[in-house]
Order: sequence, then C-alpha cells, then structure tokens
Amino acid sequence: MEIKVKICGMTRTEDIEAVNRFLPDYVGFVFAPSRRMVSPEKAAELISNLDKRIKKVGVFVNHSENEVKRIAEKCSLDVLQFHGNETSQYCSRFKHEIWKALGINDTQSLDALKQYCVDGILLDTVLNGVCGGTGQTFDWSIAEEFSKEYRIILAGGLNQDNVIEAISKIKPFCVDVSSGVESKGIKDPAKIYEFIKAAKSGEVIR
Repeated sequence: MEIKVKICGMTRTEDIEAVNRFLPDYVGFVFAPSRRMVSPEKAAELISNLDKRIKKVGVFVNHSENEVKRIAEKCSLDVLQFHGNETSQYCSRFKHEIWKALGINDTQSLDALKQYCVDGILLDTVLNGVCGGTGQTFDWSIAEEFSKEYRIILAGGLNQDNVIEAISKIKPFCVDVSSGVESKGIKDPAKIYEFIKAAKSGEVIR
C-alpha cells in the first residue's frame, strides 16, 4: 500500500506552488497559535490556488465547535485535525473526516486511543506539554503495534533521511511533515520533493 503524505504549515503562495508541483496527498493549514498560523481569510486565498487533487486539512487546538465549522466552510476543508483537549464527543459533532492528535511520551500515552472513534489518529511528539510542532521524533518503538488497529498518521521530526525508517517501523497510513521540509523556517521546494520521493518509495506491508 502506498503511503500518503501530508505537508503541513502552508503560509505562502510559494508553498502552494511547490505542493501543486509535487502533489502530496494532503496539505495542512494551522489555525492555532504557531509561527505557521494563518487566518481563515489567508487560508481561503491560498486554497483558491491549490490543485484540486490535494486534500485540505485544518489544524485546530481547543477551538469552539462553531468556530471550527465556520472556518471549515470558509476554506472548504476536507479534514479536521484536532490537537487540543477535544473529547470523543466533541469530535463526533462534525461531518468532516476527523484526525485526533495524541502526544506520545510512553506506552501509557496510547491508552487515550481507546476513547476515540475517529477517522485517523495522529501520533506526535510532546515537548513542554505541547503536542506537535516540536520538530523532534518520539520513540517509534512505543507505537509499532498500533497501525494494526488504528489508521495512524505519523508526525514529529520526520524528514527525508528518516521517513523510510519511520514507515518501516510504524507502518502508518500517512506521514506528516512541516519543519522537516523547511530551510530557515520557510518551506523548501527541494526538500518537499525529496521527502515525498522518499516516503512514496517505501512500500507499506501490513
């Protein structure tokens, strides 16, 4: 099975031009406080020029239900990705595809998986209590068995040099990268190309 790729943190027209050229499966727009945060208006502007074959993911952290729905409609989002304290009940209130992010510290971190009935579980690194955006990997051995039961999106410190190893260990549905395809904090088209090429070269055998 071919791995899916998500390039997260679209902020510029140049980012859209790069992904339109190399066609990852998903791109992410961050609507929570972050150096990659974009306004709904800016995201909608960028999305208007996005290749229709690429699915649009909105990244949210503890937003109100109404705010998420407003942004999702304005930006025609395909997937809602929740990185905060959103409950399973909260996640069930949306008609979109839902990915719930879980920060991984140890095997006990994975206990939270059991409470969610969502379309995908995104596993990411926790640093100083924050899940995601760290640019660091977690101990992949913790989660090796979970792709057998869950649709896993793997994030946290991935780049063109380690993504094949990550895929071989976790066997995720999708790999998610942001800082790993940046140079000096800006999306680098060459790194985007190399990451997608590396990820797509790895065959996932379940």
